[in-house]
Amino acid sequence: RVNPKIEFSGAVIEHHTPYWEQPFSQPYFDNSTRREMTTTVGQSAYLHCRVRNLGDRAVSWIRKRDLHILTVGILTYTNDQRFQSLHSDGSDEWTLKVSSPQVRDSGTYECQVSTEPKISQAFRLNVVVSKAKILGNPELYIKSGSDINLTCVVLQTPEPPSFIYWYQGAHVINYSQRGGINVVTEKQTRTSRLLISRAQPQDSGNYTCSPSSSDSASVMVHVLNGEHPAAMQHGNSSSGSVLQSLSILLVLICSEDCTVYRMLYITIERILRLVLFCERAGILIIGFGVLALYLRSTSI
Repeated sequence: RVNPKIEFSGAVIEHHTPYWEQPFSQPYFDNSTRREMTTTVGQSAYLHCRVRNLGDRAVSWIRKRDLHILTVGILTYTNDQRFQSLHSDGSDEWTLKVSSPQVRDSGTYECQVSTEPKISQAFRLNVVVSKAKILGNPELYIKSGSDINLTCVVLQTPEPPSFIYWYQGAHVINYSQRGGINVVTEKQTRTSRLLISRAQPQDSGNYTCSPSSSDSASVMVHVLNGEHPAAMQHGNSSSGSVLQSLSILLVLICSEDCTVYRMLYITIERILRLVLFCERAGILIIGFGVLALYLRSTSI
């Protein structure tokens, strides 16, 4: 940039551009880009590196753990063709695309510019296994004529699933012609609820919650006539309601790195299951207590 000269009363005064308005002569990174990315297994990941004033220098992507050069410019320098550099002419952005990422691809990747000395910017990639969880026991016993009520929560997913399908065996039941089937899916909370009204023995079977890009979860449902096993589903259990609310809260407060919250959830879940067991066993305990008092009074 040429500094203009101003003539005043026969003298020539040179106007200098303030340093903060002068262009950088060396490449530098635009720090406004996102430096950490979380994706699920199989979902392509994109790390965006933006370099200003690059000039004739080259941009490379390097895997930090083994210092392996993945790309230089738009050329791939690894036999693993899942790694690719994306760049448009005239753009300041150099994007590393990782196709079909696996958990082992998690780690730090560096965007490096061939200045002297070299400059680099680190990016963190987290690849997680997203999975579904159906709340409650893995095996349920339902009295004939009662409702089947299943709630599925999708954990460890950075983005809400595009769909959640329910299966009975190998058949999708979201759009079943049976009647009395209601599926409510809430993407924001990553939950889906299946309600089957007035269940009959033919509704018995393996029920699977299958979200997009996530591992599925299954429960076995038995619809019985007259029997009343201890594992019978109770829709009015306060412990079950608390457990369901806790699961949804877990999804809301944490969609990426949930290690601490998952441990807390597992601990509280075990406590609530113990409380639920005590609720069911309470009648028996009271009965035994009354019987013991009666026997004691008759023996006096």
